[in-house]
Amino acid sequence: MAQYEDITIDQGTDFAMELYLANKNGTVKNLANHSISAKLKKTYNSDSADTHDFISAISDSDGIVTLSLSNITTDALKAGRYVYDVELSFNDSNGDAIIERILEGKAFVTPSVTR
Repeated sequence: MAQYEDITIDQGTDFAMELYLANKNGTVKNLANHSISAKLKKTYNSDSADTHDFISAISDSDGIVTLSLSNITTDALKAGRYVYDVELSFNDSNGDAIIERILEGKAFVTPSVTR
């Protein structure tokens, strides 16, 4: 089950957040051969034209995932409420693709005065 966290994004600024991933026993999760996909939408049912992909970077041995949006992307967002989620993908020992939703929530875009 995914963790839930609301985030705030300031319109027209660079946005970044780090996720520290751990195994159930508390040890750092090794993210070698894993990939991350994260999206931001106005609503769960928004079409692809209203979908914004987070840029993701993975630090394999540290269990750290960085998600970001450029100031150009956030400037194009209308102020208001959005939804987002983050999925971790990898292949299990049988070679089967596994996708886990690790984080989800609402994103609040605050309006910019200086544009």
